[in-house]
Amino acid sequence: MPPRVVTTDVEFVLTRPVIIGLAIAGALFATAASALQAKGWISAERTRQLNLTGYVLMGLSMALFVIVGLRGGGA
Repeated sequence: MPPRVVTTDVEFVLTRPVIIGLAIAGALFATAASALQAKGWISAERTRQLNLTGYVLMGLSMALFVIVGLRGGGA
């Protein structure tokens, strides 16, 4: 049985699955915003909000990727 690895919340946020998950979630929000507005299902304001959320998530993912790189670890 492999040893149990205990990570802190910060270490968990800096793991590869979390970073990739944030990027994918951001891409889904941004894509959904465009698709839903094109179909006329959401307003321009809601589209802007969804796009902003998507880009914030993607930006956070990129920032965490850089932090992991500067710490000398692999994402």
